[in-house]
Amino acid sequence: MKKSILKLSMACLILLGMFTHQAIANNQPGLKVEVSGKGQPIILIPGITCAGDVWDETLTAMGDGYQYHVMTLPGFAGNAPLNNVETEGFFSQVEAMILNYIAENKLEKPIIIGHSLGGFLALKIGISNPDLPSKLVIVDSLPFLAGIQMPYIQTEEQATQFAKQVKATMIGSNSQSQEEQMAYQKEMLKSMIRDEDKIAIAAKWGAQSDVTTIAQAMYEMYATDLRQEVAEIKAPTLVLGAWIAYKNYGVTRESCLASYKAQYQAQPNVTVDLTDNGNHFIMWDDPEFFYNWLNKFL
Repeated sequence: MKKSILKLSMACLILLGMFTHQAIANNQPGLKVEVSGKGQPIILIPGITCAGDVWDETLTAMGDGYQYHVMTLPGFAGNAPLNNVETEGFFSQVEAMILNYIAENKLEKPIIIGHSLGGFLALKIGISNPDLPSKLVIVDSLPFLAGIQMPYIQTEEQATQFAKQVKATMIGSNSQSQEEQMAYQKEMLKSMIRDEDKIAIAAKWGAQSDVTTIAQAMYEMYATDLRQEVAEIKAPTLVLGAWIAYKNYGVTRESCLASYKAQYQAQPNVTVDLTDNGNHFIMWDDPEFFYNWLNKFL
């Protein structure tokens, strides 16, 4: 049951990465950040391959009263990749960049909202700096991805072996033509995003992303188990998940919710809920559910 449940989240992460990607940006590696508004600072971190534009509708819906810091991470959606991502790691470098950005801009007790890979980053920041964020919003992401997809994986050592296979597969996917990869990617995104126009947008971001960055980031997420470490998080946390894309595989709302809660059981002050209408990109697929929870939680 666990294997089928988080095909739901993992398909979104894996399939976006298993294609040919060419980095097209000529800028220097680093965070791309767009700032707007005044008020309580909110940092918004997108998922793998995605640009910060994925949050455009969210900003419009939330309106005034916040200062938005919308990030595009290195290597994704045309943003230049890190030069040493395989030797120095993806998450350690990007987390340090975000923390430096917060310090340099004197952002006091920011709210951090992260989708997918961005949610995993938000958890890591909440663990390493418990007093920094005022609140966390985690959109369809989990502390131990490998463990929930593959029931036999119980330790980071086991997960690391699986992660190596995933990374090798992603690197090896570089042999197909760009046209073939884009067509396949759009087909796979249908289980992650319901709107055809949004699928085209996400596919374009994927085509502009760097395959080495994607493979390294996925390797690190698969090989990392944060289930016990989330106990360090002090900030009230909202976790929103999705399940309906895989109900034909035997997934039920109850079984999926139980799996989510089990992964976050060590974390204090956490609220978990699932959309009944959206796929992995909840903010696109079920905006009413997403915005209602944001308004209530924030």
